[in-house]
Amino acid sequence: MYAIVRAGGRQEKVSVDDVLEIDRVSEESGSTVAWEPLLVVEDGRVISESSELSGYEVTAEVIGEAKGPKINIVKYKNKTGYKRRLGHRQKYTKVRVTGIASK
Repeated sequence: MYAIVRAGGRQEKVSVDDVLEIDRVSEESGSTVAWEPLLVVEDGRVISESSELSGYEVTAEVIGEAKGPKINIVKYKNKTGYKRRLGHRQKYTKVRVTGIASK
């Protein structure tokens, strides 16, 4: 059994005991997060109608925080002396899916 959920601005395929890195959420480590699935596949049966999906819920436990890779940005214009160097490192939240169940 697996489900497709919208978590952190992306759609993720999840099943029980999967560990995901989603965009940072404000939940504390050890707390639970719940999502409504966009699609559920259970025993070969695909459930995609919103009336049936409203009875399902995907729960996950927050494990902790993580950081993505460092991205370097360099801006340069020839013959003008313009040089800029920037960096960015995205912050993520690690979650472990604990259950996909009907309400």
